[in-house]
Formats: sequence, C-alpha cells, structure tokens
Amino acid sequence: MDAANPPTVSRREVFRAGAAIAVAGVAATKAQTAHGAAVSLSPGATVLFQGDSITYAGRLFNKQIANDFQGLGCGYALITTAQLMDTYPTLRIQCHNRGISGNAISDLANRWQEDALDLEPDLLSILVGVNDVWYKLSGKSDGTVDSYESGYRELLERTRAALSETTLVVCEPFVFRTGSVGDSWMPEINAHRAAAKRVADEAGAIWVPYQTAFNDAITEANPVEYWSSDGVHPTLAGHALMARTWLDATGLAK
Repeated sequence: MDAANPPTVSRREVFRAGAAIAVAGVAATKAQTAHGAAVSLSPGATVLFQGDSITYAGRLFNKQIANDFQGLGCGYALITTAQLMDTYPTLRIQCHNRGISGNAISDLANRWQEDALDLEPDLLSILVGVNDVWYKLSGKSDGTVDSYESGYRELLERTRAALSETTLVVCEPFVFRTGSVGDSWMPEINAHRAAAKRVADEAGAIWVPYQTAFNDAITEANPVEYWSSDGVHPTLAGHALMARTWLDATGLAK
C-alpha cells in the first residue's frame, strides 16, 4: 500500500459499512414488486430520478443536493421522495432529481456519466421518450423508434457495466389526447412505449406503467384535463398519480 496515495473508498462502500456497523439494527427494506422481484433499500441508499421536463418539473440547478425541495422540483420526484422519507424514516434515503427539460434519449446519453453514473445511485429511475416522439413529428429530428430503442439499450448496458448492483426502473412514456397531442401522436408513442418495455425486460428493470395508469384514471368524473392541460405535462393530480404508480410498481408503497 502506498501511504502517500491511500486507496479511495467509494460512497457505496461507506454505506455498506454503515449498514453493517454504524446503523446496526436498522434493517434494509425489502419490498415485492408486482413482478415478484425484491427491491432493497439499505440505510443511506441513493435514489436518482432521471428524464425530461416531466421529471425536471422546475427544479433549481443550483440546489442539486439530496432531498432538497427546490432541487427536486414540484412534480412526481418530489412527491415520491416525500413518501419514501415518510415511509422509511430510519433509512435516511438520499433522493436526487437530474431531469432536464427537452431531453431525448441521446441527451441523456451525453450527460450520463456526470448526471447518473457519478452519483452511484442504488436505485435509478428513468422516464424518457415523449421528446423523441415530438421531435420526430415536428421535423426537428430524424430519429426513429429503432434509434430510440438502441440508444436506450446502450444506456442501460452502460449503467449495468458501471453499476452492476443498481436497481433499474424504466418508466413508460405517455401522452394524453388533449392540448397539442392529437391522433397522429398515438402510433409513435405506442411504438416508443413498446420499445421502452423491451429494453426494460432485457435489462431486468422494474417497469412503471404510466400510460396504463393514466388511461385507467381518465373517467367522466375526472376527464383528461384533470390529469394534463397540454397533453404532455401532468397536472398536480397527475404528478400525484405518477408517484403512487411508481411506489406501487417498485413495491415501496405501504
């Protein structure tokens, strides 16, 4: 061992040691998802929400610290974090939001090292796809469903290679038939939904069925406008439903 250059210790190793020594007696939570896979959150676990404007939800970039109101934005990432902190107070879970408005799958890939891998998340949640559809339909991109799928697959493979023990959560991209979203969107969003599901299954990721949840939630009493005003971004009620759906899918709800 070189005394002048002692070996570094990763945050993940610190948390493992803490789980075994400093927080002995505080058990990790193990929950069952709808698919039967166990989700484990150990003391000090880091949860990262990644994606586009739906995840971004107005967060402040100068507040990129765990569990910060302004750093988490005002959407489902904040609501989900609050629920996790309330449900598992002894675990001291550390939640971050790194969503950026306008991002497509290629944008996530370009910033993945700094905004995902370097944070060493224990649970990584990704929601991306609606901008890939929008850019294609508006002529701003020549991207295809195939390029979205291959880009997503490469992103998850890159993550698995760097963080083999990280739990991956892939969220279903979704839209609402209102505002700027018309019938022309539906074949594309459905194809991107299917592509995201394929890469999730291949990677062994947990699947969060957002489009299905919203389709089931739209009723005569609670029409589409209750959940979204523009067809892409959820209302506060929509973000609350997203948080509940995410917690149910991961098995972390109580």
